[in-house]
Amino acid sequence: MTALRGRAAVVTGAASGLGLAIATALVEAGASVCVADVNRDAGSSAVDRLGRGGGRAVFHEVDVADPRSVREMVDAVAREFGRIDVLVNNAGLQHVAPITDFPEERWQRLIGVLLTGTFLCTKYALPHMIRARWGRVVNISSALGLVASPFRSAYVSAKHGVVGFTRAAAWEAAEHGITVNAICPGYTRTPLIERQIAEQPRVPGVPASEGVERLVRERHAIKRMLEPSEVAALVLYLCSDAAAAVTGAALPIDAGWTAR
Repeated sequence: MTALRGRAAVVTGAASGLGLAIATALVEAGASVCVADVNRDAGSSAVDRLGRGGGRAVFHEVDVADPRSVREMVDAVAREFGRIDVLVNNAGLQHVAPITDFPEERWQRLIGVLLTGTFLCTKYALPHMIRARWGRVVNISSALGLVASPFRSAYVSAKHGVVGFTRAAAWEAAEHGITVNAICPGYTRTPLIERQIAEQPRVPGVPASEGVERLVRERHAIKRMLEPSEVAALVLYLCSDAAAAVTGAALPIDAGWTAR
């Protein structure tokens, strides 16, 4: 595929898991990709992997919750690629605890990365898209950006916020030929989701593996976890010219979770 040949993309949290799958799909579609991540070693390894397939990829270390770090990353990518056409806000983390026991510093960090980070990266990338009068912003929300779940108050709050931010940004960006959309995945086979499930309060004596199976069985109409490549394919569609009229959407790809 060459649908994005000549385009330049930034994918946050792209050193592993879903972010790496998205970066891989964009490179395979012809885009030059910045792997933006807080993990230098994993990010460098990801770039090596992407480069082996003949794609153009670079790594930039970034803390998306830090305005200066984001601004420096975006400026560096614009200098290196000469443009920024696509932004995928994917960086994430999780903490599972009852509200009464939720550490306040963890609340601040989750909101900072998931919601403020989405705002900051969009803020600094948008001017490059506005100048080109073309752009795609894809925010990775969650099924938990549409419905609730106990013990994940910060994550649910941030992901609902991402959906709201997406809708506001879509209206601001539309006149410049830029679309802004959110994707809301269900349980996806990534290290983050596997840790999230393992950490959640469980019935004593129930193995973690059974907990995963039970959650998928209860919440997914299609009784399996999603693969990162499936979510990446939806990102690729939203970045294509075929999706030029899709903006302000919060698209579930959740195996039917939010259908009831």
